[in-house]
Amino acid sequence: MRSIHYLVVHCSATIEGKDFNAKDIDTWHKKRDWSGIGYHYVIKLDGTIEKGRPDTKIGAHVKGYNRKSIGICYIGGLGENLAPKDTRTPKQIAALENLLTALKTKHPKAEIRGHRDFSKDLNGNGIIEPFEFTKACPCFNAYNEYKNLCN
Repeated sequence: MRSIHYLVVHCSATIEGKDFNAKDIDTWHKKRDWSGIGYHYVIKLDGTIEKGRPDTKIGAHVKGYNRKSIGICYIGGLGENLAPKDTRTPKQIAALENLLTALKTKHPKAEIRGHRDFSKDLNGNGIIEPFEFTKACPCFNAYNEYKNLCN
């Protein structure tokens, strides 16, 4: 079994209110010449959790950390104007917390992070600050929102 150090939250970078699923993401990722969907879980607008890659298979969702992480993607992340926005529906918020709770039970030492938290520390101060984010994903601070699950 893989040693999981991180549970990484992503958004699909799709416009709010437009539903997609794991099969759609699998198609998008294959068009990028990947072997298939890079995430292990996808959370649809109605809170349905779909399986992507098996947890035992290395993901393709955060370069340099795939071997020791599980990727979770919620559908959305962009407002109508295509700007980054926390578009999670109440059902997605509940489903994400339930999924993270279950995954923390399986992997108690894993840290919950957002994809953006893996950006480079450009000024070398040991903190990944908003101006250093290479991606806005997941459009909210996953670490702060779920730090109560980390205890």
